[in-house]
Amino acid sequence: MKRREFMKIAGTTAAASMTLPRFALGAAPKDGKPNIVFIMVDDMGYADLGCYGGKQIATPNIDAMADEGMRFTDVYSGCAVCAPARSVLMTGYHMGHTSVRGNSGGIPLVDEDVTVAEALRSAGYACGGFGKWGLGDVQTAGVPEQQGFDVFFGYYHQVHAHYYFPGYLWRNSEKVDLPGNANGKREQYSHHLIFEETLKFIREHRDRPFFCYAPWTPPHGKYEIPEDEPAWQMYKDKPWPQEAKVVAAMDTMIDRHVGELLALLKELELDERTIVFFTSDNGAARRFDGVLDSSGPLRGQKRDVYEGGIRVPMIVRAPSPKRLRRVGDWPGKVAADTVSDHVWYFADVMPTLTELAGVEAPRGIDGISVVPTLLGEKAAGRRQRQHEYLYWEWGRGKAGSARAIRMGNWKGVRPSPEEPVELYDLSKDIGEQSNIAAQHPDVVARIEAHLRACRTEPRPQAEPPKPEGQRYR
Repeated sequence: MKRREFMKIAGTTAAASMTLPRFALGAAPKDGKPNIVFIMVDDMGYADLGCYGGKQIATPNIDAMADEGMRFTDVYSGCAVCAPARSVLMTGYHMGHTSVRGNSGGIPLVDEDVTVAEALRSAGYACGGFGKWGLGDVQTAGVPEQQGFDVFFGYYHQVHAHYYFPGYLWRNSEKVDLPGNANGKREQYSHHLIFEETLKFIREHRDRPFFCYAPWTPPHGKYEIPEDEPAWQMYKDKPWPQEAKVVAAMDTMIDRHVGELLALLKELELDERTIVFFTSDNGAARRFDGVLDSSGPLRGQKRDVYEGGIRVPMIVRAPSPKRLRRVGDWPGKVAADTVSDHVWYFADVMPTLTELAGVEAPRGIDGISVVPTLLGEKAAGRRQRQHEYLYWEWGRGKAGSARAIRMGNWKGVRPSPEEPVELYDLSKDIGEQSNIAAQHPDVVARIEAHLRACRTEPRPQAEPPKPEGQRYR
């Protein structure tokens, strides 16, 4: 569905929203719409968090978030690398259909793309983004303020986001100079600035429904952190490789900021009508086996379509109100201390958030709403739909793209177009160690049929022209 068609339908849907389920509707907080906070960190491994089995990194606030909400065991990114994963999340189309499939850093969304932010904005939400965008550099149609965001602060081109002491950041395509980092100085740590802007947005929009998208950059490299950062003090003397110590410190810093964000929601009396998601954009960039064990039992890491590259943590928290004290309390509920093995991925974010907001998702997308799982099938009024299959690709194979399909517990991987499909039974082999393709030719045939049918050729994955001698604007 093109943007113009979607906006016409969205306007009609908003006008008729009172006919939809009451847990997700209304033109303002007083009518029951939840605020939505979506935190997506960069390159956190599936097993880094304590609640996912991590032993070395202190993450008490995120672990508590899991205790207070729903922790998913089988959630996947949209891709094994940053920009395409974000494109899948923002558009609801999987890697066979989404707009941005390259990862060079500045390939833009096009004007016809409909993003999560545009959909939520049509439902009356204030939309803010804070961190790494990665879907269009300045002066392109892909910039966030042309893709539904009222404000975006941080990095636009993801190569720019490799630096934590940059000379500038962007706010709605306006350059924000950081004099503390001029002339080689390292006084303004970008993530600290981005986090403060995240909280500022929540404070400023406390009286209306808001979508706070927080694609925070840590623990992505460049692995650098201020010497006086409290989290660094916890790990700097560990007998580990330097990069492992910095990654651990970054994860604990993120954990502290998650705790501070949740505390702010309580302080502002928004806690009981805000649903908070926490995830990572793909698997761990480094496994750090024997030290952090960031990928746990999973095979591979970032850039792989094996589980270690695409399976990610996902925690969703929305406390059930003890009583609806204020008209603005959202009567939704995500059951506390719940673990779900429902299989879903980033393409499902679009229809899930739009259903929570009471507006239709664009037609024809690949995602399926997981609201029946989050709030319960009784509250949603229907059973949870399952994907026939989930699809990924990434151009790292020997002769082009590696591709993967998950179909129930079956996982098919074609490492390159030249190689045969490998088959794994994830219910028995989460580490993808035993290729059983020869024993199940019928399953392999079904996977090959999906691989033939599930993608269209992408438009040219071209970056906009860059200033001479620079990789980004």
